[in-house]
Amino acid sequence: MDKASDDGRRLPSAGEDLARAELEPDTPQTRSPSYRLAFADLDFLLRDELRPVRLQLEQLKPEMLLREHRIDSTVVVFGSSRIPAPEAAAAPTRRRGCVLDPERTYAAAREFARLVSRAGQKHGPERRFVIMTGGGPGVMEAANRGAHDVGAESIGLNIVLPHEQAPNPYITPELCFQFHYFAVRKLHFMLRARALVCFPGGYGTLDELFEALNLVQSGKAEPMPILLYDEKYWRRIVNFEAMVEEGVIAPADLRLFRYVENAEAAWRAICAHYDLDPALADEGS
Repeated sequence: MDKASDDGRRLPSAGEDLARAELEPDTPQTRSPSYRLAFADLDFLLRDELRPVRLQLEQLKPEMLLREHRIDSTVVVFGSSRIPAPEAAAAPTRRRGCVLDPERTYAAAREFARLVSRAGQKHGPERRFVIMTGGGPGVMEAANRGAHDVGAESIGLNIVLPHEQAPNPYITPELCFQFHYFAVRKLHFMLRARALVCFPGGYGTLDELFEALNLVQSGKAEPMPILLYDEKYWRRIVNFEAMVEEGVIAPADLRLFRYVENAEAAWRAICAHYDLDPALADEGS
């Protein structure tokens, strides 16, 4: 790294000073934790008092890397981690009395990501409509896989959980991130989002969906397509109309989202919102 800073001053970089510090003599003073450079002292950075600094770092690192990769906008796909690929040995079958079809859901998420990713590669050096997911298995894997099918980049925002979790293998490695804070992760879901597509899911998917609806409803986020795949599932899980009847949301709030039944309908809804030609995705990348 060059010593010249952005304002023209010639000062040693943090990396250079860290290297110099490692060459200092081994003494009781240099071995003391108090002597460590603050930015290189992991024990110090993990203290409770440093939470504001860690929050800033967790926001800044993905932001910088996404800019470096020229990610202009994203299409975010939410959905259950418990819907495995159809070829998986333990893939669940459709349960009696339930409306959720796991195989159809996985296939639709994968196809939707293919359609979006083909079109998203057509905007020069800037990457637009890049698929972004929570980075895990299930619907998230299906969406990253659909982008991978057509040679497109896609993003995964993983989070450390008490149980074992690993990124799915279809995320672009340079765009695979890991978070400690749910709040910062959800911020990154929204920062570049031009559309949100929610496939069937549980608590996590509902959390992400209602956060987005709340942000748009309150004017904290610009209106965008918020699409719920599989109307039968969503009507069974959430009674939005009852919320209107109870007076806790306005009738107009039902227009913040719409239902879609297949990948093509979801893509057409996004194109209609942004006055794009849906046929772009059919031309290949």
